[in-house]
Amino acid sequence: MPILIKIHDKGVVSVCDSELLGKCFDSGNLHLEVNERFFKGEKRTEEYIVEILKVSGNATIVGKKSVAMAVKNNIIDQKSVKIIKGVPVAYLFAV
Repeated sequence: MPILIKIHDKGVVSVCDSELLGKCFDSGNLHLEVNERFFKGEKRTEEYIVEILKVSGNATIVGKKSVAMAVKNNIIDQKSVKIIKGVPVAYLFAV
């Protein structure tokens, strides 16, 4: 399954595994909604997505493939990944 990327206003980027689109996950007091309005973007190559993430101000990254790609390319640290009902989630914030 492909990875989707959507570039929002002001440098905000959302990245997700396409099969998670439209699904919700709950674990304790944590809730994750992979809603289409925020996450439905374009299918792009890993190289393209990595380049966008390297220059983005803020990003939300959801799914096993998406998060693994971000970790492998040193976009995020594995220690910052949260798991909600088996789904990896990471946030990238510009400092």
